[in-house]
Amino acid sequence: MADFLGLRETERTAFFIDGANLYKAARNLGFDIDYKNLLAKMKSGCQLLRASYYTPIQEDRDQDYSPLRPLIDWLDYNGYTMVTKTVREFTDQQGHKRFKGSTDIELVVDMLLLADRLNHIVIFSGNGDFRRAIEAVQAKGVRVTVVSTVKSSPPMASDDLRRQADSFVDLADLEKTIGRAPSPARKPPAEKSDYEEEYDDEFDDEYEDVE
Repeated sequence: MADFLGLRETERTAFFIDGANLYKAARNLGFDIDYKNLLAKMKSGCQLLRASYYTPIQEDRDQDYSPLRPLIDWLDYNGYTMVTKTVREFTDQQGHKRFKGSTDIELVVDMLLLADRLNHIVIFSGNGDFRRAIEAVQAKGVRVTVVSTVKSSPPMASDDLRRQADSFVDLADLEKTIGRAPSPARKPPAEKSDYEEEYDDEFDDEYEDVE
């Protein structure tokens, strides 16, 4: 237990989960995240101050509903701190409806605000834009672990992010610990999920620096 993600029982620790990024990484590896088991592992391995989950969300303007809502509600009621932001809808040059949204700023701000109270930060994201924020909390004496993957196609973890982190854990190596088989109710691959429809453009931007 104590070896999970390098957690130490005496360390004050916080988890920051980039929801859309983690979803895509796990999907590319062929499994879903068991968030109940993940939280249990967190609590058993350290002095957990907070487990925060960040995600943009697209609400249906007619029904005021998103397919992500059940997951968000479950996480909110089961020990996670939820940070959400409604995405912006726009039409591209080809006349296609697109959505743009990011909670990167919220994640960085929360990480910096908590840093003085922490010994260890675990970030579930491969987004290279977090490199400078990680450097800033390390300067405060905080150890940083990054969880993403280079074993997917394409790899999800920015090389700069991996180099900056004190340790890097490949999500593929955690499948037996916090993974579960994809739900049979998941939409066929030909259809886009809520995450994919909303964030395709954003992910294209995020992974330009992946080597």
